[in-house]
Amino acid sequence: METIEVVVGRIGKPHGIRGELTVDVRTDEPQRRFWPGARLLAEAPRGSAFTHATLTVRRARWHQSALLLAFDEIPDRNAAEGARGVVLRAAVPADETPDDPEEFYDHQLEGLAAYDVDGTPLGEVTGLLHGAQDLLQIRTTDGRDALVPFVTALVPEVDVPGGRIVIADRPGLVQPLPEEPEDPEEPA
Repeated sequence: METIEVVVGRIGKPHGIRGELTVDVRTDEPQRRFWPGARLLAEAPRGSAFTHATLTVRRARWHQSALLLAFDEIPDRNAAEGARGVVLRAAVPADETPDDPEEFYDHQLEGLAAYDVDGTPLGEVTGLLHGAQDLLQIRTTDGRDALVPFVTALVPEVDVPGGRIVIADRPGLVQPLPEEPEDPEEPA
């Protein structure tokens, strides 16, 4: 079965002396990714001395609003200090979908044809930027790159099986602002 890798978290600072670590969760389904026995791919930041290619979850628990993980390969706080910044990825079946029908994996969105609400082709989804606000990257029909906040007000329809996404375009969002005609009365 073909699998793909999805980013599910990033290791933060150690918690306590037994090797527990805080995790910046990058998945809407942490219970599906961080269960005891789960093997995660580990990508160390550039310049890091961290050498483990995979990590096995020994324990997962919530402390206040932070997810704390303990890994078999990280026995104590000293080892945990060296794991800061490691990106955690999960290998998932390529055809897997999130449990919530309003959630999507990045790879499901990439390549979707983008249309305006009136059916006008706008371009193609080329990626997703994650941050305080998720942004769709759109390559427009005229070859420009545009960023669209991935919110229901601007993206009212996502049809993965149909290979399309609908964007409620606004002037300057995907299509460029119309150029103002020059006023012949205005001095240059």
